[in-house]
Amino acid sequence: MFSANRREFLQTAAACLAVAPQAFSQALTITTLPLGDNLYLLAGAGGNVIARTGADGIVLVDGGLAQNAAALAQSVAALPGGSAKVHTLFNTHWHPEQTGSNERLGAAGATIIAHENTRLWLQQDIRWPWNGQKFTKLPKIAQPNKTFYDKGVLDSGIRYGYISDAAHTDGDLYVYFPQQNVLAVGDAAYGTGWPVVDWWTGGWIGGIVGGLQRIESVALSNGNRETKIVPAHGPVLSVADIVAQVDMYGTIYDRLNQMLNKGRGPSEAVEAKPAKEYEGKMGNADEFIRHSFESLWAYLSPDA
Repeated sequence: MFSANRREFLQTAAACLAVAPQAFSQALTITTLPLGDNLYLLAGAGGNVIARTGADGIVLVDGGLAQNAAALAQSVAALPGGSAKVHTLFNTHWHPEQTGSNERLGAAGATIIAHENTRLWLQQDIRWPWNGQKFTKLPKIAQPNKTFYDKGVLDSGIRYGYISDAAHTDGDLYVYFPQQNVLAVGDAAYGTGWPVVDWWTGGWIGGIVGGLQRIESVALSNGNRETKIVPAHGPVLSVADIVAQVDMYGTIYDRLNQMLNKGRGPSEAVEAKPAKEYEGKMGNADEFIRHSFESLWAYLSPDA
């Protein structure tokens, strides 16, 4: 038999569970960091979002998670510098942290720009084999409505291009704001922890190295080394940070490639600790190493 106290405890617990999602939603904090004239980094919506304001409206790079789209929209509307209407949204790749505002902005008439491969991934259901996580295809209104294969330029002078090395997925892109000398690169570079090697949709360890080299090249194409590089997660990076990442991931790639050539498997690669000297700064690398090795099978041993 329940005691009165136990019954009251369970009723209170049930009430807390009922309001928990709303409480978490209200607690969401999105912080704003100026990157230059009329350019802002918004953090806290599930991934870094860049907003360029102007009299003609707002350009966004990535849109955070879907559950945070309303809060992000409020933060974007509160930015100084002109019209609060978002007219262009870039998806740096297909992952939910990048595409969560697609439906809201697509329904409002915004142009959603992505690489063609990103659009194709967003048209189908996806299930990652390593953890079973499922992603449901986006409705038509939320899918990119302007795609490209190589590069492009907006009327405002904002440049964008394909990171064809398949660093994170096979649809990665960059967006460069020349006036502010800011380069947004999505998850082709990481500002914190080890990257996700999404080999199921085209990413691979060799592409991480190649993508970082491409980012360095684009950043230096303006003639100086002061470009601010904004990843999808973590703090703003410098060209020197990218150079250091090229060296680190290049070393890991070479070690894994040697193990592959000797007939080793993913578990043996994890046990060999090929990223041991970097773990003090980056954290445990076991999952990253396993997925990196698995990605080699797709690119270097397609019949395996």
